[in-house]
Amino acid sequence: MHHDNDRETIAIKAAGGSTPLDSAYRYCREIAKHHAKTFYLATLFLPKPQQKPIFAIYALLRTVDDLVDNAQDQLEAGHITRTDINRMLEEWMEKLQNCYQGKHGGDPIMMAWHDTLLRCNIPIELPLELIEGVAMDIEFNPFQTFDELYVYCYKVASVVGLMTSEIFGYSDRRALQHAIDLGIAMQLTNILRDVGEDIDRGRIYIPLEDLERFGYSREEFMQKTMNERFKKLMQFQIERARNYYLSADEGIPMLEKRSRFAVAVSSVNYGNILNAIEENGYDVFTKRAYRSFIQKISTIPHVWLKTRNTQ
Repeated sequence: MHHDNDRETIAIKAAGGSTPLDSAYRYCREIAKHHAKTFYLATLFLPKPQQKPIFAIYALLRTVDDLVDNAQDQLEAGHITRTDINRMLEEWMEKLQNCYQGKHGGDPIMMAWHDTLLRCNIPIELPLELIEGVAMDIEFNPFQTFDELYVYCYKVASVVGLMTSEIFGYSDRRALQHAIDLGIAMQLTNILRDVGEDIDRGRIYIPLEDLERFGYSREEFMQKTMNERFKKLMQFQIERARNYYLSADEGIPMLEKRSRFAVAVSSVNYGNILNAIEENGYDVFTKRAYRSFIQKISTIPHVWLKTRNTQ
């Protein structure tokens, strides 16, 4: 893990804002630029006032993610115990609670987050659920059913959709259910794209009931066995994710007009990872499905026309 070096580089790039708050937002922006290319590309299509809080959300998300990744490594190396990790997570939750009470302690992410809270109504339950969800990865247990996986996807991804909805603005509360569905769709896409890497870490995120449904054993999965049963299993997972994207699309016209394009670009580019998996013949064991920058920006004209024509 090179998170500390990354953060130093990011801090240097972010320094020099005209006020501490400017520097704090620039720090959050650099984190997004450094770690999340597809996400960063989509945010550039948002009006300037909306970009800042979105970067604050991403920086918060990334920091919690890094904390857990790091803790996981330290735990496996025997340097810390699960009690130490629980204490670290509690400290983080306390930091968050202080932030909601107006105390950010000079931390750039908390400073940006506090400023965001002055303008957007983001209940503290959402970031707290996110921390809970990310913590589920620490001593990972496979999901028996899709219902169990759904709870995980909701906590690590849908709550982010709910937070960003408060920044994007919406005309209809039903937009929130569609935001939840977009989070589920994106997290399922991540899971399918990262199957090979997760096996290398001894993990399987696809529900075990689905493996049984297609007569594909857990042993075959962990040995990266490619056969027709595995392809059928993947087709089923892709179909499920696509249904969530379809529901998410229904929510885009419910967002404020100025936000629709960024959300649509993000959704289309993420959904296209599923096409890349198909193009790779469902081989998620040895190939990582991705979209090049050119492929990502090539979707822009079509999405722009589509969102421009929604009322």
